[in-house]
Amino acid sequence: MGFSSYRDIDAWKKARKLTGDVYQVTRSGGLRRDFGLRDQMQRSAVSVMSNIAEGFGRGSNREFIQFLLQARASSLELQSHLYVAYDVRYISEQQFDTLYDACGEVIALITGLLSYLKSSNRKGYKFNEPK
Repeated sequence: MGFSSYRDIDAWKKARKLTGDVYQVTRSGGLRRDFGLRDQMQRSAVSVMSNIAEGFGRGSNREFIQFLLQARASSLELQSHLYVAYDVRYISEQQFDTLYDACGEVIALITGLLSYLKSSNRKGYKFNEPK
């Protein structure tokens, strides 16, 4: 599982799409005017993809794992915010289901990557011998 860029990571790609979808949903209806919830939803979505990218950029599996754990936590945070948005009728059941399931897919991808990194003997690209 070699990545030359964070953009090659499926979890990041899925998180990027999820972030765009969250921004789209938060631009309309009650969420457009509920600045607190809107901003929290947007920040947690951005945090997922940002932590994947930053963790990759650290160059060590140990640090990457820490950032992936934060990305997974932000995904769960977003799922919780979705419940609030649904419960106060800012989003429809269909919007809730779509976004909640997308978060679940991101979480599953991150969890798979975490499992791989934890079982890998590689320490990360910053430990590679110079050529």
